[in-house]
Amino acid sequence: MATQASAPVWRKPYDFFASTSEQLLPMSLLLLVQRLGIAAVFFMSGRTKVDGLLTVNDTAFELFRSDYALPLIPPEAAAYAATYSEHLFPILLVLGLFTRFSATALLIMTLVIEISSTPTHGRRTSAGQAFSFRSLRSVAAKCRWIVF
Repeated sequence: MATQASAPVWRKPYDFFASTSEQLLPMSLLLLVQRLGIAAVFFMSGRTKVDGLLTVNDTAFELFRSDYALPLIPPEAAAYAATYSEHLFPILLVLGLFTRFSATALLIMTLVIEISSTPTHGRRTSAGQAFSFRSLRSVAAKCRWIVF
């Protein structure tokens, strides 16, 4: 019979908050609030890249040409893909449709952003590097909560 390991000390306040929330509120409401929080960030980011309903603006194309500069994807394709992804996946997440797929797509988008961004904010280093291992450590630190 397997024994369950006790939670680390730093998690006890969070566990108390979670158990109290579960008793006071229905689980479906708690999950909806979590999905709304994540979706709002990505959806609002996507809204900055469009004019009107879903017309990608020139500023977004320029950002993907100069600041973001992904090494393997043409800037125009990356602008369309990121903009439409930042609109579609948050909506699916809030509606509760394909939530695991949507969350995975948003996580992958976040990883690409973190890995491809440099400490020089999009400019290449003197060696021409598109990303550094320092940014990989940053990704690991920011995604640590997924493991726990």
